[in-house]
Amino acid sequence: MLNKEIKNHVADLLKKEVRLDGRKPLEYRQPITVKYRIADTSEGSAEVQIGETIVQAGVKLSIGTPYPDTPDEGCLMVGAELLPMSNPEFESGPPGILAIELGRVVDRGIRESKAIDTKKLCITPGEKVWMVSIDICPINDAGNLFDASALAALAALKDTKLPKINEDGSVSYMELTDEMLPIKKHPIGITVIKIANKFIVDPTTEEETAIDSRLTVTLDDDGTIVSLQKGGEEALTVDEIMEMVDIATEKSEELRKAL
Repeated sequence: MLNKEIKNHVADLLKKEVRLDGRKPLEYRQPITVKYRIADTSEGSAEVQIGETIVQAGVKLSIGTPYPDTPDEGCLMVGAELLPMSNPEFESGPPGILAIELGRVVDRGIRESKAIDTKKLCITPGEKVWMVSIDICPINDAGNLFDASALAALAALKDTKLPKINEDGSVSYMELTDEMLPIKKHPIGITVIKIANKFIVDPTTEEETAIDSRLTVTLDDDGTIVSLQKGGEEALTVDEIMEMVDIATEKSEELRKAL
């Protein structure tokens, strides 16, 4: 009942081109900041703030066996942990639906854009490669975790240095080399929200309860679309998708500047 009242209120405001916090429909909260090297216990790390939403991401590297179909390429894994300290709606324990989807959306954007030159992560073809693991952890969820997490993951990758490999083949995590992770592209994820036939970006937690549909569009450096992820219960028409993609393309430059 409460969610329905919020949705009606949000929809009424959007008819007047305003939002709960006074922003215009296509306006991001401020500040939008990126901090690098926030943790000494990982090979790369970053913190992103969009308004009051704060997300941290860390990158860990390990040596493992490549997949049989890509024997000369490193591997990527992305996971998200939603802790109650960031939002009382989150529960401790195994990853829930939102955490799983959050990890998948970020993973898909990085993977499909080929942001990492995975062939350069090969140590011995068919035997040893670098495994890249990204951990996403919201510190404060005030809405729009998808965009903040994608930006934090990318920033953490940009910050990553390869650790030293000892003569016996073990990894010396206490000694980072000057060799950076081979990053080729910089995918930016923008989530466009549909509420009562109106489009907005960067939703607050209150606005997220009123979502009809959402579309996360990930674009690489030249504006090429590398992935799309739909959410929400209502369907989208082709024209709506095209309009949402246009919005995402325009707003992606705003987040890209923060890097």
